[in-house]
Amino acid sequence: MQSAHLQDTALRYFLEVVRCGSISEAAVRLCVSGSAVSRQIAGLESVLEVALFERRPRGMVPSAAGELLAVHARRGALEADRVVSDIEALKGLRRGRVRLASTSGFAIEFLPRTAAEFQRRFPGIQFHLQVAGPAEVTAAVLRGDADIGLTYSRAAERGIHVAHRQSTPVLAVVRPDHPLAGRHRVTLAQLHPYPVALPDRDSTVRQLFDIGCSHEGLVFEPVFTSGSFEALGHFVLHAGAVSIAGEITVRHRIRRGELRGIPIRAQGMDGRTVELQTLTGRTLPEGVRGFLAFLRERLPESMEPVIDNEKPS
Repeated sequence: MQSAHLQDTALRYFLEVVRCGSISEAAVRLCVSGSAVSRQIAGLESVLEVALFERRPRGMVPSAAGELLAVHARRGALEADRVVSDIEALKGLRRGRVRLASTSGFAIEFLPRTAAEFQRRFPGIQFHLQVAGPAEVTAAVLRGDADIGLTYSRAAERGIHVAHRQSTPVLAVVRPDHPLAGRHRVTLAQLHPYPVALPDRDSTVRQLFDIGCSHEGLVFEPVFTSGSFEALGHFVLHAGAVSIAGEITVRHRIRRGELRGIPIRAQGMDGRTVELQTLTGRTLPEGVRGFLAFLRERLPESMEPVIDNEKPS
């Protein structure tokens, strides 16, 4: 068996079946017949002398050999994209596409604002942003569906290169006229007398908050919960409640004076880091490399300009 026998068309059809879990759905997305997709898959299995899928009642799942081939095929497709991008850069076209995946907090303002600033310098760069949970952001990078992942992480992940990592404070978020607004630090006990609006329990910032409350024996009954940090911010403004968020999530609203952010002093509240993730071993296209460096510069801004009107707690 020669690797040259693994043709581009067959691999493209194979990858689409992996994504869809169905030959018929893959055929629709590829705008070809189902029999054409089946022939390409059968051809690959003949060349490799191994079954690439397990046929199940609810669809097709890659076998162990199929998973290995999918990794090879994805890397090949990503490398082809990089070569095209770099050739265009040599011609001075400054074209490129950056595919981002991030958790919801980064997508509210930080990433759109940073992408817009980068695009003003390089108008030929296009962006696509996928918003998902932390684990799915990492999975998108591993699948090759995203060039850059921006997420919170607690542990290393095989196949992921961390291009930048930084700790991030958990802030109590209040209106500028709130009684706590001028404090330099707050404890969980100091937050307890006030109505709170909290993220859903699957959010990492909520999980850290709950751990801290457990350590101190405190129970908070939120008056408002949401999976949307944007909705929580608006509730804080309208109801005068206290919420919690990562610094980057509310950084620009704090700078504009709409909200105040106060670091929370409690055990376990520093248990997560922000990571810029890429696929290990992949050579990134020029546009992606440029935006990755741009993100590295924008992420670690100092907290000092963010928290003002400070007074000792």
